[in-house]
Amino acid sequence: MIEAEAGQETREVRIKRLSMRSMRRGIKEMDILLSGYAAANLAQMSDEGLTLYDRLLRENDQDLYQWVTGQVAAPEPFHALIDEISRTYEK
Repeated sequence: MIEAEAGQETREVRIKRLSMRSMRRGIKEMDILLSGYAAANLAQMSDEGLTLYDRLLRENDQDLYQWVTGQVAAPEPFHALIDEISRTYEK
């Protein structure tokens, strides 16, 4: 879905869509990481935050996994969001 179309969604529908996309990844580890993060955070995110998260979900799972686990630095637009996702699972 392009961002212009996302503007036509209600906030509730957008959050549900992003939650589903967080659960249905190609890598099981990313399903777990992102669905947990989404459940805990999407409802409180600003519209800008949701747009950034939507963009993040379009990235390749292999790249996302390396970013979240700290194997590779995340690109600048996603750096803070990836840090937040990573901290969700720190012990």
